Amino acid sequence: MNSLGEAARAIVTDGKGILAADERPATLTKRFTAYAIESTADSRRAYREMLFRTPDIASFIGGVIMEDETVRQRSSTGVSMIALLAGSGIVPGVKVDLGARPLAGAPGELVTEGLDGLRGRLEEYRRLGLRFAKWRAVIVIGDGKPTARCVHANAHALARYAALCQEQDLVPIVEPEVLMNGSHTLERCEDVTAHVLQAVFDALFEERVSLEGMLLKPNMVTAGDDCIEQASVRAVAEATVRTLARHVPPAVPAVVFLSGGQDHVLATEHLDAINELDAPKPWKLSFSYGRALQDEALEIWRGRSENVPAGQRAFYHRAKCDSAAALGVYRSAMESETALT
Repeated sequence: MNSLGEAARAIVTDGKGILAADERPATLTKRFTAYAIESTADSRRAYREMLFRTPDIASFIGGVIMEDETVRQRSSTGVSMIALLAGSGIVPGVKVDLGARPLAGAPGELVTEGLDGLRGRLEEYRRLGLRFAKWRAVIVIGDGKPTARCVHANAHALARYAALCQEQDLVPIVEPEVLMNGSHTLERCEDVTAHVLQAVFDALFEERVSLEGMLLKPNMVTAGDDCIEQASVRAVAEATVRTLARHVPPAVPAVVFLSGGQDHVLATEHLDAINELDAPKPWKLSFSYGRALQDEALEIWRGRSENVPAGQRAFYHRAKCDSAAALGVYRSAMESETALT
């Protein structure tokens, strides 16, 4: 497992984080539609290529999670998207779950599917040159939710997936996401996140997953987006680190937070506060953001080739800010700095 541990640490070395560019075509189509961009395989490739080719982006991005469509595409110069990333010093990865589906007998709850045939798919991805994979579980907070059954089902699936990844020499990113949707308080989110993380690591232990050769991608502990009382940045940092300290073993090399629908600046501020907090933190604490890294660039690009340089400047700038936050040195003044010369 030494190679897996080295690969996991390489992704988050020196303040680097992960770009989650793994939206399924239908999801990215919805985002494109908001800017009147026609969604085709070519336009989706052009958008991702803009991000991947951003000059010197490897200074801040250590890994990229792709969707199966992107994995199989070639860039405008004929190079595979996998080779494009690897040639820039960025570790290429892929999302391998097949999405969350209703959990039978549990109204309003979800379980992620995709274990059937996963070994074969992972074998192929490894042959193609990918080095890590990701599986997302979705946990909803509500009246009577989540149930212990839902938490157990998702934890078990995450652990089975992680074991299969390591069997194929792929670093698993384990993503148990407690959704921000709802009116729950910060304290309720902390309680649910604690139970979910404990269940996940219990399942990982049962499946004999090497903790040194994986990455954890959890939510930050926040109040629900409809909660009347929103917590301060510091309160979020304290609750998040406290929960990790109680339920995440120090053998895990890094925690790469999801943004979970947070505004791009707030996601940066939260990550910085987490890293600045004076508390024991045995793991690297970095980012694996999707929209929080991409939204500014997409709004500028709008599907037009002439906007690529400006879109890349916006992406570079946000990645630079998030990298600084992963080191605990982000300052709000950075928001007004020139993005890319």
